[in-house]
Amino acid sequence: MLKNKKTKFMSIAIATLVIGSVLSGCGSSSTSKTTTKSAQLIRYNLGANPKTIDPALNTSVEGATVIANAFEGLTTVDVNNKAHPGVAKSWDVSKDGKNYVFHLRKDAKWSDGKAVTAKDFEYAWKRALAPATASEYAYQLYYLKNGQGYNESASPADQKTPGVATATADQVGVKAIDDYTLDVTLENSTPYFLPLMAFQTYMPVRKDIVEAHPTDWTINGPTYVSDGAFKMVDWKQKDKLEFVKNPNYWNKSTVKLDKLTYTTLDNETSYMSAYQSGQVDMIDAPPTEQIPSLLKQNKAKSYVNIGTYYYNFNLDPNAKLAPGVAKAINNVNVRQAISLAIDRASLVKNVTKAGQTPSTSFVPSGIVGPDGKDFKDKSYFKATADVTKAKKLLADAGYPDGKDFPTIELIYNTGEAHQSIAEAVQAMLKKNLNISITLRSVERKVQLDETAKHTYTGIARNGWSADYVDPMTFLDLFVTGGGNNASAYSNKDYDKLIAEAKSETNATKRFKEMHDAQDILMKDMPIIPLYEYNVISSMKDYVKGVYRTPMDTIYFTNAYVQK
Repeated sequence: MLKNKKTKFMSIAIATLVIGSVLSGCGSSSTSKTTTKSAQLIRYNLGANPKTIDPALNTSVEGATVIANAFEGLTTVDVNNKAHPGVAKSWDVSKDGKNYVFHLRKDAKWSDGKAVTAKDFEYAWKRALAPATASEYAYQLYYLKNGQGYNESASPADQKTPGVATATADQVGVKAIDDYTLDVTLENSTPYFLPLMAFQTYMPVRKDIVEAHPTDWTINGPTYVSDGAFKMVDWKQKDKLEFVKNPNYWNKSTVKLDKLTYTTLDNETSYMSAYQSGQVDMIDAPPTEQIPSLLKQNKAKSYVNIGTYYYNFNLDPNAKLAPGVAKAINNVNVRQAISLAIDRASLVKNVTKAGQTPSTSFVPSGIVGPDGKDFKDKSYFKATADVTKAKKLLADAGYPDGKDFPTIELIYNTGEAHQSIAEAVQAMLKKNLNISITLRSVERKVQLDETAKHTYTGIARNGWSADYVDPMTFLDLFVTGGGNNASAYSNKDYDKLIAEAKSETNATKRFKEMHDAQDILMKDMPIIPLYEYNVISSMKDYVKGVYRTPMDTIYFTNAYVQK
C-alpha cells in the first residue's frame, strides 16, 4: 500500500513496474473498444467493494487504491517507491532525525476549491489517533511523539501498553505553525518516515466536512472532498465508484485522464468476461486455470508484491469459540501441526499456478538489510509438508491420529482462488492429520469485519502487503492489542523486541531484534503463512502510464489512453 525511500538501512531489492494498461469504465456490453479509446477513460476492477474509503479507517488494498488516487499526502512516491514532494514542496529534518518541518505549497487545493492547509494534516492525524475513531491503523501513527499515549488514553487499564504514558491530543507531535508550515516530532528517528507520508492514514481530511457528515462523508460524491488527482462523482454500492479529474488539483496539468472508474466485481469468471468484452480495461487475479496460458501468450504479466498470504488462528480469550475448538487452537502444538501438514510447494504449483513462492517465514523476500542480504535469510519449516513431525505434534497435544479433534471452521472472502486454496488445505489436513475443517465463504466486508473484531470461530484467511519496505510493516502487526492483529496474539517478549527495534538507531542491531521477534512468532505460530504474493494482471494495450508499487498500490495520476 505504500512506499519506502532508499536509506543506509535498506534498499528495495526488486524492480517495480510501470503498467502499460489501465481500465475502461463499466458500461453496457455494447461499449465498444473504439468508444473506449476515443475518451480519456479508464476502468479498473478492484476485485471487491471497499469496506470504507476513509483514510483513517481503511485497512484493505481495495480501499487503499481508491484513496491513493483521490488524496495526496505531504509526499508522493514514484515507481521505484522513492518519496517526492507532494502537498509539501520541501522539508527540513533535524540532525537526530526526530523533527521534521514541512513547508506546504500554497497552490494545493481541495476538490471544492478551498486551500489545503497544515491544519488539515494536524486534524487528520489526531483524528486517526483519537480513541473514539477506533482506527485499526492508528498504530501507524505511533511514530509521532505521544501518538500511542493519546491513542490509548481512553483504553481500559489492562489494555494499555506498559511503560507508555497516556497523553492528550495537544501533546501529540504534530502542530500546524501556520497554514503552510507543519511541525512534526517523532518518538524515534524513523528511516522510512518520508515515504510513509504518502500512506493512506497520513492523508489530510477536512474537519468541517467530517464533522458535518460524520457517518456518511465518504459515500457521497459531493462530501467526499479530496486533494488528489481525482474526485468522486458517485459510489454505486457493489457496482462501481466513479471519479473524474480534479480540476482544483495543484498538479492537474500532469493528469491526462478525464474519468476513472473502479468496478467491484469479486467473481473471477465475471470480471474476466467483462475484461474480454471491453467493459473493463484492467483486472488483477484472472481465473486460476487461465493464468498459465495468459502468461505464456503475454496476455497477462506478473508483478512483484511484497506480501504474504496467510491464515489466522483466533486466539482472543474473549472469542465465542466452541469449548473444544478453543482448547485445540490455543495449543501451540496443534497450530504447529496444522502448519506443518500443509504442502505449500504443491499449493503454489497445483492450485494457485501463478508462480508464487511458498512461504517458509512470515516476512517475505524483497527487503534488504544493512548487510546487503535479504531479511528472509532462513526457513522455519519446509515448503513441502512434514507429515511425520505434524502427526507427532498433534499426538503430543492429545489428539493421536486426529482422535477427538474438534471440527474447526475456516472462513475466506469470496473468490474462486480463495476457495480453491481453502479446499486444498482442507484436503491436506484430512489426509495428513485426519482432522476436519469446514469452509465458509463470506463477502470481503464481512471477512474484514470478523477478523478485526475476532468474531470468526476458528481460522480465517488473511493477507498482508507491505506498507513500506521494512520488516517492521509485517512484524508490528502482532503486538498485543494491535489494530490489525487479527489473531489477537499476545507475547510480552515479542512486544519488547518490537518496541526495542522501533527505537533502535543501529541498523544491524535493529534487524537482529526483528529477526529475534520473528523467531518467537514462528515458534508460537498464531498464523499460517502459505505463500508470498505476486500480482497477475491483464490490461489493454492502449492503456499507458499506470504504475504500481511493490506494496500493490496502483497509481493512475500519470495514466492515459493511447488513441
